[in-house]
Amino acid sequence: MTELTRRQRQIFEFLRDNYERFAYPPTLDELCESLGMASRGSLHKHISALIDAGLIEPFAGSKQTGIRLTAQAQRDYAACEHALPYVGKIAAGKPIEALADVQYLPVPELLKSDKPCYVLQVKGDSMKEAGIFDGDWVVIEQRDYARNGEIVVALIDNHEATLKYIEQSPGKVLLIPANSAMTTQIYAPEQVQIQGILVGQMRSYRAH
Repeated sequence: MTELTRRQRQIFEFLRDNYERFAYPPTLDELCESLGMASRGSLHKHISALIDAGLIEPFAGSKQTGIRLTAQAQRDYAACEHALPYVGKIAAGKPIEALADVQYLPVPELLKSDKPCYVLQVKGDSMKEAGIFDGDWVVIEQRDYARNGEIVVALIDNHEATLKYIEQSPGKVLLIPANSAMTTQIYAPEQVQIQGILVGQMRSYRAH
């Protein structure tokens, strides 16, 4: 997708996810109300940027009569409707940042949960004894809690993310690798934010 600001992405995703809800394309006033925006002028600026990006278009040639997705944006949405956002690589060894520019990957339904999910690619071998190898893609159910023994994406010190087993007790959180050559990482609870749990996994056997 064209690089968008946070607000432009919010407007586009609202139109994408709700376009069937409107009998006619929503007007600027309807979008302002739906998005909780006080400034119609600010919305107009974001709409113009989305039109320039080829993602939306004015209905009947006028912004006043409504805004809708372009035909190409609708086709792209239909193609990725059953895909999950792929948000980058995550270390199964030394923690690294997990987030990157969002793309979409098709994922079989059996590998998802019924909650919002996303995909990360594993880098490193600290989870290899759990059958998770360098280069694998893991499907993560997005949530902020986990049971002891689950494999989680943990954000450490609000900066770096890693994939590990988790054990939680009063006063400490253990992030445990599945590699007998590596040591358990110990943190205070306030240092660790759970971003999701592992629910599925994919692997390519093609030579790289």
